[in-house]
Amino acid sequence: MARATRRTFSAEYKLRILEEADACTPAERGALLRREGLYASHLTHWRKQREKGSLAALAPQKRGPKKDPDQSKSRRIAELEREVERLRARLEKAETVIEVQKKISDLLGFPAQEKSSGRSS
Repeated sequence: MARATRRTFSAEYKLRILEEADACTPAERGALLRREGLYASHLTHWRKQREKGSLAALAPQKRGPKKDPDQSKSRRIAELEREVERLRARLEKAETVIEVQKKISDLLGFPAQEKSSGRSS
């Protein structure tokens, strides 16, 4: 069995059908709807859209949740904040290890090694 698909109508088609329906008598309007395979509710909905005053209002609308343009930015910010927290915790742990090494070195009497500011080649 074939799966039914949702029909979409262009704005031009909607306007043409509305013009034809407005020019028809009620009996002719029924024949127009049968010929086009439409329902009276289509006309009602399209008229309301037309009254909004824009052709864009008659264009097919995308279904489903709309994408938030700020969502990707906020997601990236949250990701970076998590990384900052992870790196801060890692830095704190490294500083603690260094402090413990210094204390052990002092207790055992090893001289502290001074690092030079430049890298050795």
